[in-house]
Amino acid sequence: MKFDREEIKSLIEKNEFENVGDVQEVMKELFGDIIKEMLEGELEGELGYSKHDYKSKETDNSRNGHSKKTVRSDYGEIELEIPRDRKGEFEPVVVKKHQRDISGIEDQIISMYARGMTVRDIQSHIEDIYGSRLSAESISRITDKILPLVSEWRNRPLESAYAIVYMDAVFFKVVESNQVRKKALYIALGVSLNGHKDILGMWISETEGASYWLSILNELKNRGVEDVAIFSIDALSGMEEAIEAVYPFSEVQKCIVHQIRNTMRYVTWRDRRPLARDLKTVYQAPTREAGWNALLALEEKWGDKYHLSIKSWKENWESLSTFFQYPEELRRLVYTTNPIESVNRQLRKVTKNKGVFPTDTSLLKMAYLAIINITKKWTVRTLEWSKILSQLVIKYERLAKYIS
Repeated sequence: MKFDREEIKSLIEKNEFENVGDVQEVMKELFGDIIKEMLEGELEGELGYSKHDYKSKETDNSRNGHSKKTVRSDYGEIELEIPRDRKGEFEPVVVKKHQRDISGIEDQIISMYARGMTVRDIQSHIEDIYGSRLSAESISRITDKILPLVSEWRNRPLESAYAIVYMDAVFFKVVESNQVRKKALYIALGVSLNGHKDILGMWISETEGASYWLSILNELKNRGVEDVAIFSIDALSGMEEAIEAVYPFSEVQKCIVHQIRNTMRYVTWRDRRPLARDLKTVYQAPTREAGWNALLALEEKWGDKYHLSIKSWKENWESLSTFFQYPEELRRLVYTTNPIESVNRQLRKVTKNKGVFPTDTSLLKMAYLAIINITKKWTVRTLEWSKILSQLVIKYERLAKYIS
């Protein structure tokens, strides 16, 4: 619908507008009148005859006055008169029964929540725009409407096989039993056989261990993931044992970047730069054997001073050195959990205003909305994917059956 110029001029002359506020007030009245006429038209269609046209009446139902109802609109709060029928069978479509919002405000609240705005900020923003204040409970109730979507997303079917699955955690403070607890939001990110990334799932827990990871991996399997070529993980307790049980043919690569961070945690400031330089000779070596020899040389040089740090590299060498068997393009993808850490950084950015989450559910809502926004941008295949995939299929022949 569009007013022509003469209609607009007539509207201005009739209402003697003096400022923008006058325009908004008239638009509010006009909006209310239009909604009222639409509702009357709906009831007329329901009954089959217009008001006072009893000759056309072919039903034992009839009009029964109006009920008043206040709704939120883009123009603020509006009082509507909702027509009723004698039998109570009329179900309006324009403004549904029990509907108190016709403004799109709920979508705006969910959008603001997804951007990490606090409840107080959302309340203030809505009050500024619509002139009405929503309670914290109302905002929570509105955002709870996405919970069925969260559940559907967390239980959706997955692809049969993935080239790489990254597993990592990001930590948040959550209230439980009137106490603030530090909880991990575990995330699985998969790279499919067509080279596209996706978040496979998210889980909240205070604990980790082989039995916990077993349940997570079995969940992925139950959702359709039959095979994974490579798992790229942080030093998550019990994860390797769980992978061995559920996906016995998968390779495991522990994150080199995390290992370096853990090593540097115990190194003096003066020694950090030279030790980091020597560590590069280990993980940038051309082969696994050359990397092992570089590690032995590192131990010879630094072992007395940083025995525990070097010992950790030797004890975890099997899963730290998996990437050496791959070509350079694939090495860059698997030797670090950087892709999932990028997601974690974006989650922290969105949630930085949230000091503490009141419940696990509130954390899941926020994480889901953030993840949906993040993954919308993942439209491009991984760089040099055709070359990487051909190498993977040669090395892991079992993957060929999953490639269409």
